[in-house]
Amino acid sequence: MNNIKRDNFIGKSIILPAVLIGALLPGSFAFAQTGEESTSVAQMFLLPDDFLGLLITWLLVLLSALSIGYTLSLFLRYRRTVLLPETTQKKVTDLLLGRRFHEAVEFAAKDGSFLGRIISAALNEAGHGFGAMERAIEEAGDSQTTKVLRPIEYLNVLGNIAPMIGLFGTVYGMIVAFDKLQASGGKPDPAELAGGISTAMITTFWGLVVAIPALASYALMRNKIDALTSEGMLIAEQIIAPFKPGLPKPQAKPAPQPHPQPEADTPKADNQES
Repeated sequence: MNNIKRDNFIGKSIILPAVLIGALLPGSFAFAQTGEESTSVAQMFLLPDDFLGLLITWLLVLLSALSIGYTLSLFLRYRRTVLLPETTQKKVTDLLLGRRFHEAVEFAAKDGSFLGRIISAALNEAGHGFGAMERAIEEAGDSQTTKVLRPIEYLNVLGNIAPMIGLFGTVYGMIVAFDKLQASGGKPDPAELAGGISTAMITTFWGLVVAIPALASYALMRNKIDALTSEGMLIAEQIIAPFKPGLPKPQAKPAPQPHPQPEADTPKADNQES
């Protein structure tokens, strides 16, 4: 149920920026028709004169919205409280100290967090010794880290593809400009060249707008995940530390004993005179 709610929230966080950008598109055209100064501002960033340039520009605008929404969803998905919940650590520790090993294995197996999965892998190898438990933590940690890192690779891909799309628009705009230059016999009207050059610059601009935040978010997210997963493996090793040979095995906490009540002083009988 929690996974369904999380997926719905992630979907909304991705769709909402795209819907917002789509809602602004008709407004931008209307805004461009309100006056000479307004027209220049709108065309500078959103309305190239060429149809293909307009298509490339709004494709990059849409990619920018999707990148922002997807980045927000990743930051919410990969928080410390989600990857390394303290409740999981405390629950497994209490079960092991209470020598309720079977319950600890079942609880860890049902826990979907990063910490729960590597603890589950370690407890499943408890019958093969402490060394096997340590190896299970390392193998499960590497596997789960790779699984966690996989979704953020889309930001890396987007950050590398967006400038290529912008460069495509740049090359197209320059081709249009030089074609007009050739058609005019080398003496074109500057206004005729402005359309192609404008398309080239606008598409380059939006390609960078998409790429820079995407690559920055990718680097920050990767460093955060590396730090949290390394910390999670250390926590798992601390949890299984009592199983290490030569150390006392996990035992149940002794029940608190009631403090003895001080005996009341009994008055001594006065010696009777014989």
